[in-house]
Amino acid sequence: MTSPHRVVDSPVGPIGLSADSSGRLTGVHIGSHPDVEVTGHSDTGHTEAKERVFDETARQLEEYFEGVRKAFDLSLAMEGSPFQRRVWAELHTIAFGTTVTYAQLATRLGKAGAARAVGHANARNPIPIIVPCHRVIGSAGQLTGYGGGLEAKRLLLDLEAAASGTRTGAGTSVLGV
Repeated sequence: MTSPHRVVDSPVGPIGLSADSSGRLTGVHIGSHPDVEVTGHSDTGHTEAKERVFDETARQLEEYFEGVRKAFDLSLAMEGSPFQRRVWAELHTIAFGTTVTYAQLATRLGKAGAARAVGHANARNPIPIIVPCHRVIGSAGQLTGYGGGLEAKRLLLDLEAAASGTRTGAGTSVLGV
């Protein structure tokens, strides 16, 4: 995993951003990261393309946290297995303000019974929030696993519920736990 080169403040805490030299976002790290000060920019490895993607990502995240942005439009570079990439692509189809269960997501992928594999792919999502793995919940509607912590997951779901006017119901609206 690439160390973040920019950290932005957010309602879920500091978010570290990583990008490759061509200006594609490679990582979103929720919470503190040991390699970067939360105060802003590092002074190494920055290219103009990285600066542009950091600025644009920070702008879009701010709009998201204000409840204005429902989807992100960023250039992403995500490394993973073919199955992980399929899961991550499917995450983009979960509408803002809605949730699905791990089992429902597995079924969408034509892999009924592979809920655990979907969960493992979600856990390896290098670009949370932008690739909305927080919209996947447990089969009984419970919040389960999130790299940024369950409180961050709850905050993201509550933010989307408030912005979209939705409430409880896996597969149709944001969890209102």
